[in-house]
This record gives sequence, C-alpha cells and structure tokens, in this order.
Amino acid sequence: MSKQNKQPLLQRPAVVGVLASLLSIVVGLVLGFVLLVLLNPGAAVGGMRAMLATGFSNMDKLGKVLYQAAPLMMCGLSVGFAFKTGLFNIGASGQYTMGAFFSLLCAIQFQMPWYVCLLAGAVGGAIWGIFPGLFKAYFNVNEVITAIMFNWIGMYLVNLLLANMPNMLASGWGASNSDRTAALNVANPGAILPRGPFAALFGNSSWINISIVITIIFAILVWVILQKTTFGYELKACGLSRDAAQYAGINSKRNIVLSMVISGALSGIGGGIYYLAGTGQYVLEKSILGMGFNGIPVALLASSNPIGTIFASLFISYIQVGGAAMQPAYSSETIDIVIAVIIYLAAFALLMRGIITKAVSGHKGKEGAAK
Repeated sequence: MSKQNKQPLLQRPAVVGVLASLLSIVVGLVLGFVLLVLLNPGAAVGGMRAMLATGFSNMDKLGKVLYQAAPLMMCGLSVGFAFKTGLFNIGASGQYTMGAFFSLLCAIQFQMPWYVCLLAGAVGGAIWGIFPGLFKAYFNVNEVITAIMFNWIGMYLVNLLLANMPNMLASGWGASNSDRTAALNVANPGAILPRGPFAALFGNSSWINISIVITIIFAILVWVILQKTTFGYELKACGLSRDAAQYAGINSKRNIVLSMVISGALSGIGGGIYYLAGTGQYVLEKSILGMGFNGIPVALLASSNPIGTIFASLFISYIQVGGAAMQPAYSSETIDIVIAVIIYLAAFALLMRGIITKAVSGHKGKEGAAK
C-alpha cells in the first residue's frame, strides 16, 4: 500500500479515541481547579498538587490506587461490554452487590478458598444480569428500567439474607458489630486474595494483592472476545442493528441475554475482588453501592475499549486517592464534588471524539478546496 493511500494519523479511530480521552481529562482537571479556586483560593494550587502527586508519593499510596482500580475496572468492563453490544447496563451496581454476597457466602458460610469464592461472585453477578437481558430480548422492556429496579431489589435482598444468617455477620464471630459481615482474617483467612509476588515492591502495603493482575487479564480477555471471535462479532452486530443481525441469521435474543449475563458476571467479579481483599466488610446499608455507577464514567472515558478501561480506571482511582490528601484545606464533601466534576467531564470522551473528527474533516475539506 502506498503512503498516499494510508489513512492519516488523526483519522485513525484508535488515535482519535486516545486524543478524545486525554482532552476530556484535561478539561475535567482545568474545571476542577477552577472549582477549587472558587471554594478556597488560597489552597487551590496546593490542593491540585496533592490530588495529582499523592498517588505516586509512596508505594503504599500507589498500592491503594491499584487496590481501588481493580473493582472499578471490572465494573467499567461490565458497562463497556454492554455498550459495545448496544445495551446500557446501569444495573452493574446490583450485579456487583450480588457478586459480593455470593463471594462472601462461600467465604464465610461455606469456608471455601478465594478462587472458588471469586467464581461464585461471577455466578452471582451473572444471575442478576440475566433478568434485564431476558426482559429486553423477549418483552422489549428497556434494560435501563429493569436494571435500576434490580439494583434496589438486589440490595434489599442481600440485606435481608445477611440479617437472617448469623454466621455471616461479625457478631457471629465474637465482634460487637451486627450490621456488617465478618472480617475474613478471622472467619476464613484462606478466602483472602493472595498478595502475589509483587507485594514486596510495595513495601508489603496492606492494599496490594493480585486483584489488579486478575482484572488486567479479564480486560485483555474481553478485548479478544470482542475483536477476535465470531461470538464477539455477533454481539456487536446485534448492538449496531438488531433487525439487520437477525436478518443475517444471528440469534439476536440469545445474544442480548448472553451479553447481559457476561456483563453481570464481570460486575460480580468486581464485587468479589473488593470484599475478598480482606480490607473491607459488607455493611447492611440503605443505599446502593456506588462502585457499579462509577463504572459508567470509566467505560465512557475509555470509549468502551477494554484496554482503555485499564487506564481509565487507574486514572479515576488515582484522583480519588489524591483527593483524600486535600484535607483539611477542603472538606470531604467539597473534595467529593471536585472529584465528581473531574470524573463527569472526563467521561465526555465521546463528545470530544466527535469534535476532533469534525475538526479534522473540516481541515481536510479546506485543504481539498485549496487544491
């Protein structure tokens, strides 16, 4: 192929996607800084410096970035996988919750090893993902409506089950708390994720384990499925046009259900990874866990690309860890608002992609007219 026939660099989808994500991040950081100035002008520069530098300040902080990025990455993969197949999986939070419950059930109640518990988390998330898929495929019910309802159903169901399973609660293992699950280091140390061979590099930080390795493997696996397999091609074909895919002989109903099942399984693994780390306990609360919703900006920032999800989740985790270092100059509520603004604007990658494409096309058209 001659050089004249090669596609210009700025017109290649991968390059445009990366540029769009980077531009979105820059816009988000700039507006985040403006907000810091408005809230506390004297501390704005120091606050932004803390947000951008804390994650690399020491190995313990970097370990925390990786620790928080792992479940975030799985939820981003879940939402992004559904996006690629034409579905909006806003039910990742409920699937994440069910995955956490199934993992903890196997860990505490049945004393299973960590890898069995993680597999159980995938099963729990997949079960909770099948319902929006079935309603969408066979009754044409919008998956957003079904998934939102199942987020609440999942949360209250898990709370109900845990409240009636004394062995699952911390109080059943000698602790005074009855509103949270038992600590794994007491109930079943074998269910805690291994620290892995790289733990020593992080100064044996309590945050570090093999979860980040597991999630990167899943990101690569999802990319291979979507880009290199017939099954992935069929899923994306259904997402682009369900009627056209069905006309071509693809079973669209089956693929819609499978897409939501796989998406749910990915979120479920995220829930399992977070609680099997051994650093947190599931608390019986009245609000939906936010991790599943945080997967939406991760997927948007990555343009639903599984490999891009790795970097998007690391970025969001990084600014969250950095945000905690902005106290006491800024209150925790202020920090949450600033981080939310940055994440919200960083997720405008799709809009930025359109702007870049339009700008490049307009420039190319002017050059053609000049010739």
